[in-house]
Amino acid sequence: MTSPSHRYRITVTPIESDGLPCSGRCTIEFEHRDADDWMRLLESVQRQRGLDGDERAALTIGLRLLDGLSSRHGDNAAFAALRPQLESFARELKRA
Repeated sequence: MTSPSHRYRITVTPIESDGLPCSGRCTIEFEHRDADDWMRLLESVQRQRGLDGDERAALTIGLRLLDGLSSRHGDNAAFAALRPQLESFARELKRA
């Protein structure tokens, strides 16, 4: 496996329906390392049909996060079982 060379900070912030800023503990932040350049991946999925921009970004980032975790924790039975399906899903996305 390639050594992760890209480092990302992921921030999740809720959007309040009333338009007011969130109060209290509103943001989840964490770091993730990945061998792939996510910006290039996002550019390459721009031609993915049937998804809007936010959906393409969510799919790309979510898949990279899950793929990274399953690669690092392949000895975990749940991740080991998921690995073949992830690989198959990623291949199908590239074909679409």
